[in-house]
Amino acid sequence: MAISSSIQAQFFLTLKSSIPSYASLVDEVAETLNVSMDSAYRRIRGEKLLDFDELRTLCQRFNVSLDKFFSMNSNSIIFQGKTNSYQEGSMMEWMEDVLSQLNLVNSFSHKHVYFLVKDMPPFHHYYHPALAGFKFFFWMKSILLFENLKNAKFSIEDNHFERFREVTQKTIKVYNRVPTSEIWNEEGLNTTLRQIEVYHEMGMIKHVEDTMNLYKCVLEVIDHLEKMADAGRKSILGQAPTDDCAEYKMYLNEIVLGDNTFMAELGDSKITYLNHSVMYFIGSMDKKFNDSMFKNLENLMKRSTLISGTGEKERKQFFNKLRKKVESKMLMMEV
Repeated sequence: MAISSSIQAQFFLTLKSSIPSYASLVDEVAETLNVSMDSAYRRIRGEKLLDFDELRTLCQRFNVSLDKFFSMNSNSIIFQGKTNSYQEGSMMEWMEDVLSQLNLVNSFSHKHVYFLVKDMPPFHHYYHPALAGFKFFFWMKSILLFENLKNAKFSIEDNHFERFREVTQKTIKVYNRVPTSEIWNEEGLNTTLRQIEVYHEMGMIKHVEDTMNLYKCVLEVIDHLEKMADAGRKSILGQAPTDDCAEYKMYLNEIVLGDNTFMAELGDSKITYLNHSVMYFIGSMDKKFNDSMFKNLENLMKRSTLISGTGEKERKQFFNKLRKKVESKMLMMEV
């Protein structure tokens, strides 16, 4: 079995967009197929058509699906992604996959990430170890269904952050180097606040002081987000932006509720990640689909208020509303 030269050209364009910008496609193809550089060039140029075994080998190596190339004129959209393995290492696998995707984005000279926020992006939870530890515990217990946490209660002193410290710090470091635009509204905190509140009400947080401290952590993250929005640049919690910290744009849209759509520009290509199963994402590099998604995001941003680097009045009003949400939860606990 072989494919046509036109489909093969599209296939190699997709392979090129899936590797870091500093990597050589011909080197990757030659190594993967165990052929000479000249033979790899001939395949890339379409002078020699790939056979079925070569297609399968390249698809496995570059994690791409050939389906899209045989349905280019249909309405099908091909997505790829991972699901919960329900194994003990599933949390680490998820975090390493997120880091891998960010590393891919960061490898391109032209890069930008867009986030239509429903729940505060995971990267912002990572700024505070105690809050990150709670999110990790919640995800492992209530989403990934870790059997060893079935009867466990959350405690800050148990330090659920520590086992993920290294991958978390790597993720923050890479994320801070990627220019980002986030579209927010007041609902962006609700999921995390609700998770804390429900766990407290169900008695799944050992100490009342821990619940209060989690709310205080959220307030600290809000303060940090406001500082980043004010500066228009990312930074580490409690630190000023450094030279390698990327641009940070925050938009306020009070009409449209986000759905955690995550889009990244990779050089001349784009990839869209759609949320599923609470934590997981499936991604597509389908050009037609991504062009449509990007146009939608552009329209949303045009109809939103930019509150980073400008719009001081709107910015202060927005963050004060977020703080009031948290403070109201804390006041209810004191009654």
